[in-house]
Amino acid sequence: MSSVSRLHDDVFDGVLRLMREDGLQPGDRIVESRIADRLRVSRTPVRAVLDQLAGDGYLRRVKNRGVELIRLPEMPVEEVPAAREDDLLVRISHDRHLGNLGEEITETEVMRLYEISRNEANRLLERLAAYGVLERKLGYGWRFLDGIRDAAARRESYNFRLILEPAMLLEPDFKLSEPWVAEMRERHNAFLTTEWKQSDSIKLFEMNATFHEGLALASGNRYFVDAVRRQNHMRRLLNYDWHHGYGRVETVVFEHMEILDRLEQGDQQIASLLLYRHLEKTRALTNALES
Repeated sequence: MSSVSRLHDDVFDGVLRLMREDGLQPGDRIVESRIADRLRVSRTPVRAVLDQLAGDGYLRRVKNRGVELIRLPEMPVEEVPAAREDDLLVRISHDRHLGNLGEEITETEVMRLYEISRNEANRLLERLAAYGVLERKLGYGWRFLDGIRDAAARRESYNFRLILEPAMLLEPDFKLSEPWVAEMRERHNAFLTTEWKQSDSIKLFEMNATFHEGLALASGNRYFVDAVRRQNHMRRLLNYDWHHGYGRVETVVFEHMEILDRLEQGDQQIASLLLYRHLEKTRALTNALES
């Protein structure tokens, strides 16, 4: 794809997004110069996109009024299997870790790299944004947020968590939520009763993140919660690319459940030690894999 074609596609995406975000209705004016300013491009590619939309019957040029909206292009309704989406997220995680994806990305680039539709690419990017991995740029396109991408950063993260997370179980106001405990037991047990697939690494991480964040919430200390959430955001994309096999999944489930058992028995000291051991073993495993 030429740079001119890619620019046209990116501007096309941006124009449609701005039209939807602004809630434009039939008869509303569309000002070429304003769109160009918001997308931070020249007026030439914007004019080409507006001409294309006019030719397709979505816009019309009116004397002394410029461009008016006739009707918004419909977004295609496309049911994408969850497993396929998870497979694609794993591929994005892998490519980001290898440096195949830069700091910024567009829908068009995602479509080209993974041979998917525009709607599917948008769903993936919106999902990553909801997880705190991406943010939409001011004009068009997306930007990856800070994350843990190298061995040194991962070691520092585990060292920080080894200090932080066991301590939060010892807070005097620590109290578990019974519905949360029931949810955690159900979600963990599901990994013991269903066949493991690589795309399940998405569900595994999200369950793991919910577990550690839930412990932070139980501490009653907002600063523990903020720190754990930040760590979850930073390590999310890298951890989607799971390399430890199903055996490690079983170990994670059993260790988490043992920590919950101790907490429900009121033995916070032992639970804190178990959490420390759990993080320490994970750090050692990760270091061995990266060495």
